[in-house]
Amino acid sequence: MAIQGPIPVTYTMVFPHGCYIVGEVEPVKDFDASSNGRFVQSRDKQTAELVWQVAVMDGDPTLKPAQKTVAVKILAPVQPVPPQPMPGLPFTPVEFDGITVTPYVNAAGRLAYSIKVREMHAPRQTTQPAQSKASAGKDAAR
Repeated sequence: MAIQGPIPVTYTMVFPHGCYIVGEVEPVKDFDASSNGRFVQSRDKQTAELVWQVAVMDGDPTLKPAQKTVAVKILAPVQPVPPQPMPGLPFTPVEFDGITVTPYVNAAGRLAYSIKVREMHAPRQTTQPAQSKASAGKDAAR
């Protein structure tokens, strides 16, 4: 099979309705290496980068409440800093780059996905709102 390991995907494939930070960025514990109260941070098996985790809420309105919050793992040498909160919004919108998903079967026997990313940033503005012909004509006449 040609697919080996994590599968590269785009942000819009994973979060077509956007997503929002609902937790803190925290280091992921390496349960095998940590012992007797000594915390060892997990490293990614493919890249050896430190692994951090943040909880995000998927903006998809069709999801059941239990499906809305997912953990996103961030591979980075230092703790990533979330984007600044946006005034008037209860949650901070976020986007990710360098996304991969790894399918697995969870404890309930259902297919699930581990999401890993390389970068976290504020959403980019994609387009400006279109002006109406009437207001565009007024602007041009000034």
